[in-house]
Amino acid sequence: MKRNARFLWIIFFLIIFINGFESGGYQASLLDIGKNYDLNNTSKGLTAAVELFADMLAPILLGAWADRNDKVKCLRIALIIQIVVTLGICLPISRNVFVIGMFLIGLTTSTLQFITIAAFADIYPMSSKKRIGYMTSMYAFGAFVAPLIVTFYLKCGLSWKTLFIIIAVASALSFAYMQGITDKVQEKIENITKERDKKGFILSGVLLLCLVMAIYVGFENGFAFFIDSMFSEELASTLGKFAISIFWIVMIPSRMLVGSFEKYSRKILLVSVIAIPAITVLISTLNSAKLILMLCVPLGFFSGAIYPCSLNLAMPLSGKSKALATGMITTATGLGGFIFTAITGILGNYIGLRTAIMLLATPFVFSLLAVLILIFNKSYKYINQS
Repeated sequence: MKRNARFLWIIFFLIIFINGFESGGYQASLLDIGKNYDLNNTSKGLTAAVELFADMLAPILLGAWADRNDKVKCLRIALIIQIVVTLGICLPISRNVFVIGMFLIGLTTSTLQFITIAAFADIYPMSSKKRIGYMTSMYAFGAFVAPLIVTFYLKCGLSWKTLFIIIAVASALSFAYMQGITDKVQEKIENITKERDKKGFILSGVLLLCLVMAIYVGFENGFAFFIDSMFSEELASTLGKFAISIFWIVMIPSRMLVGSFEKYSRKILLVSVIAIPAITVLISTLNSAKLILMLCVPLGFFSGAIYPCSLNLAMPLSGKSKALATGMITTATGLGGFIFTAITGILGNYIGLRTAIMLLATPFVFSLLAVLILIFNKSYKYINQS
């Protein structure tokens, strides 16, 4: 039975929210997971990196498949797998089984992420560019809410596995609404969108954005996964989970502003890749937990802008292969997250987490070079068309 897809965008927003909730919840739970399985910082980093490695693989394996098929149907399949896996993690399992489960969750969340964004661009071709900032802000909102909820139910004596029950329920609601819906276009396509599609897939531009996103998400995960441990181990503070929440919540207005000022995406991206490393270095020099907590506000604000800006710039470069473009970007984010998170955990054992987090900022010099090429190379003039 066919259903009305008019409000399908709300479900897309919910899926992105669930992904953010899983990310922020896992980051906030890592300290407790480490205690449960007796993990040091190196082991925690490698355990977290397994999911991010799966994030990298999913688009490589499934990007072309999603472009050839009904994207809403593809989302339903991914949601079924996610529901089964998250419920499985809630069972009494060993550390090795848990790691396998997180690998599978990484595959499903990554698949849901890149296909949802591609479906959104296909189904709402005229409004998606402005809405993409609002859509990505849902990821930040989910990642903000999750640490607060994790803190609440842990204080109530519930297990950290409660996180996965919540994810399973939300995924089931999304699946239920999407029954009978297809990826039929919901808006009239104007000439400018048709002209962009005719330009085809501009690989070099997409690869530059992949580099920017790999470095950013690598930093984001390295910071968010270990900031709680840093507060606990090096500052003797319990403010770590609040730091995660603050880092994520300020991304919401940041990403909404990008949606409203999408024509300035290149300039916003340039400012962000300069500001993030500068703030991170400052954080690494401070000994006050409260001051570091305050600096999470501008850090999260500038971090929040990178994802929607990169997607806004990627869509005109992708032609009709939007799932391929978003898949490449998602692969890059998984690769960056996998490498940076593992390295942060390893370095944290030897040189301390504050120094390790500071070193996360150094690769932004390559992001700066990539953004400058996008701004000044005339080959990419179409990315700034409104």
